[in-house]
Amino acid sequence: MTGAETLIKTLEKGGVDVCFANPGTSEMNLLGALDKSERIRSVLVLFEGVASGAADGYARMTDKPATTLVHLGPGFANSLANIHNARRARSPMINIVGNHATYHIKYDTPLTGDIIGLASAANNWVRQSESAESLAGDGAAALAAALTYPGQIATLIVPADHAWGHATDTATIPMIAKPQRVSQRTIDQTAETIRSGKKSALLLGGRALRERGLDAAGRIREKASVRLISETFAPRVQRGAGRVAVDRLPYFGDWIGEDLKDVDNLILVGAPPPTSFFAYKDKPSRASPDSCKVTTLAEPHEDIAAALEALAECLGAANEPAPLQQPNVPDIPSGELDAESIAACVAALLPENAIVSDESATSGLPLHNATQGAAAHDWLNLTGGSIGLGMPLATGAAIACPDRKVINLQADGSAMYTLQALWTQARENLDVTTVIYANHSYAILKYELLQTGIAETAGETAQSLLSLANPNLDWVKLAGGMGVPAGRATSVATFYQELEKGIGIKGPYLIEATIKPIL
Repeated sequence: MTGAETLIKTLEKGGVDVCFANPGTSEMNLLGALDKSERIRSVLVLFEGVASGAADGYARMTDKPATTLVHLGPGFANSLANIHNARRARSPMINIVGNHATYHIKYDTPLTGDIIGLASAANNWVRQSESAESLAGDGAAALAAALTYPGQIATLIVPADHAWGHATDTATIPMIAKPQRVSQRTIDQTAETIRSGKKSALLLGGRALRERGLDAAGRIREKASVRLISETFAPRVQRGAGRVAVDRLPYFGDWIGEDLKDVDNLILVGAPPPTSFFAYKDKPSRASPDSCKVTTLAEPHEDIAAALEALAECLGAANEPAPLQQPNVPDIPSGELDAESIAACVAALLPENAIVSDESATSGLPLHNATQGAAAHDWLNLTGGSIGLGMPLATGAAIACPDRKVINLQADGSAMYTLQALWTQARENLDVTTVIYANHSYAILKYELLQTGIAETAGETAQSLLSLANPNLDWVKLAGGMGVPAGRATSVATFYQELEKGIGIKGPYLIEATIKPIL
């Protein structure tokens, strides 16, 4: 066997079954190995940022890694923005990066670059193979690193001569350690804080927002009258009718301070402390009020659901029924289409067990409240703030869960970063309905202009750099060019019809929803 074949067979043994690939010359022997694979589904993407974003979406829905296959340093660099988002989501991922043959590096040909340096900036684990014989073991180590709870980014660099060189066998898959348990002392201290009589809230993040963790948190709320809040950009939230409902921490620092003004004790459960997304002159970075004491029940690398269950038991809520969200969606308005009416339509039409990939940005502000009582669904967020994730995330989620409808709620500006994902959706016939919020504006940056105090003096140049008009993007044509059927909506009635049509289609569909900026 070649080194490439032992690597791919080892990953197969470890349960890897998808590879999102944008290969080049250095990866030809890896392609040959994938061609022989009976388990791994190889999916072509047209941009490496789609590969990493799709691998993120796949991981969030399966809790196991897909692989990406990209070409040398420049190709890997193209994937880094969505690797950043995946790392923030703590998604398991294995990146395979082809490199020049070891003896070829000294010639410093045009694509030669510092792949290890690039990978070290955004990954949890990085290794370059030392030989063809080492590749299988390197693959097993990468798999173990990716599956380190709750998930890590592992990158394996494969020189071409190691891929084509002779190797003897696959490697044994190591045992994966279980997540750490939260100490009983921490649980007792947290229970004491809640019993203090002061107003307490649990800020939930990561695995706390899956059904098991939410159920325990709901029992705690019912017993001890604590408030439940989710981090703003949680990787995956299981929500909707029949599940425990939680508030969502606002995005802007001023809004967070107002939201938490009555909270005396904020208890972190797999979530970071509230901070402002950016620094502003004369404003604090810490977003929670000074009067609010912040403590931690569980870190992201700890068994969060078990910690919540132990806390519920400590508070005498082990057998307390968790109050569940009842079905409740807003009425559908009539007239001109806007962010609120889109949210109402999404809530009304969201299918049971759907997956929502949300990169709606400012236009999505009404979505959380509108969909709280919609049919049960999973909600995926832009975790790292690096825009261009929504379409790839939806692509990976659709491959992970082919029997579930995926809805991508997508701002138009960030959609342009990775619109190549539409082509992959068409090629693979993925069941994704994409809604483009076509406000022809970087609306969030207009708000930031106000926040920084520059808006009053901003001239034509500054304003033009925040506008996506002149010319307007035509998403119906863009989608059609990628092989995805599409329609346009300018009123509530036509949007409802288009969304109903898209959800009813088994395969990709795009809706350009023309609206005004919400901010």
